[in-house]
Amino acid sequence: MMKNFILSERSEKNLQGVHPDLVKVIRLALAISEVDFCIIEGVRTIDRQRELKLKGHSQTLNSRHLTGHAADLAPITNKIIPWDRWEFFLMIANAMKESAKIANVPIIWGGDWISFKDGVHFELSREYYA
Repeated sequence: MMKNFILSERSEKNLQGVHPDLVKVIRLALAISEVDFCIIEGVRTIDRQRELKLKGHSQTLNSRHLTGHAADLAPITNKIIPWDRWEFFLMIANAMKESAKIANVPIIWGGDWISFKDGVHFELSREYYA
């Protein structure tokens, strides 16, 4: 069942500079997602990346955000981001994985990582998108 979720003006702004294939996957995911979501961050500056690494929110300075190959998505329920409800992040991941499959665009979800679970993070595979 298709939902009527739409990206906010802020989310659209956060998608500027993000690779078109990832944007396509995100837009399709929003159409099939069981939960509304927003784009927290797309392209980052190296200064922002350093700040996030220093705070422990990232483990690398070689982030896919620097090149527009990653975006961070968060669920919205009752007009807030439920940071403590992993199941909502899983719903987004399921929609993103399904839309990536439909669009034939290989993505990686940070929630699948072993050592550093990053439930908001989605990136294009380095194998196919250098």
